[in-house]
Amino acid sequence: MKVVMTTKVDLASMNIMGKLIENFGFKETEKTFDGNPVYSKDETLILTTNDEMIYYDHLDREIENQLGERPEIIVFASRHSSKQKLPALTTHVTGNWGKAMYGGKDESLAVAQPAAMKLALMKMNELNDLGWTVCYEATHHGPSELDVPSLFIEIGSSEEEWVIDRAGEIIAESIVHVLENYEKAKFPVAIGIGGGHYAPKQTKRALETDLAFSHIAPKYAHPLKKELLLKAIERTQGGVDAIYVDWKGSRGETRQMARTLAEELNLEFIRD
Repeated sequence: MKVVMTTKVDLASMNIMGKLIENFGFKETEKTFDGNPVYSKDETLILTTNDEMIYYDHLDREIENQLGERPEIIVFASRHSSKQKLPALTTHVTGNWGKAMYGGKDESLAVAQPAAMKLALMKMNELNDLGWTVCYEATHHGPSELDVPSLFIEIGSSEEEWVIDRAGEIIAESIVHVLENYEKAKFPVAIGIGGGHYAPKQTKRALETDLAFSHIAPKYAHPLKKELLLKAIERTQGGVDAIYVDWKGSRGETRQMARTLAEELNLEFIRD
């Protein structure tokens, strides 16, 4: 079972859900989740909750409690907010490199699915006829306490963009593409170190080469603890092949630690 998670308190989430139902044949079932109708198509369910999804730690367990089966993967269909109000289509995995400010636990990382995020990034970029930014975001916010892989796919970054039909269509089609293809997709995988929140170098590398990214630790999260970098590797489904460092976009002690760890673990070290 694969899950698309939505929430009634998010305009973008409802936009995306509407396009999944309208365009991809999801049908209402007799089941409910958190008191809301469950929609189904093949092995995929659309679930809806009533509150912000970033605070829904242990969602995988709650799905199992309410529906009798734990999901294989959760795709959160969500809005992205920023003060700059940058029109954007984004994807990322959740977790906190430091203190948990917006859901999840301190220094806790969700399970990343790099192939799914890369497929989302590539599909959003392919479909993007809006002229918006398409990018990874660094690992941030909750929920971090999930034992199955998950990713956010988002419309950003203000109320004006959240309700645009075409943005909802792009994200809905990207979600369907991801869920149909991520299990058989094979890419070399890197942990990303450095750069800004919107991970421009990691995004460019993923769009131009076969490299897929797992957790991304931006410069503002540095200095990064070795234990957290090890946790990021551990919390990557399918394993990690490389540690990628945006060299100028990283603090000295963090980039040196990353280089040393790559040598210790016999991982490729990519300096960009």
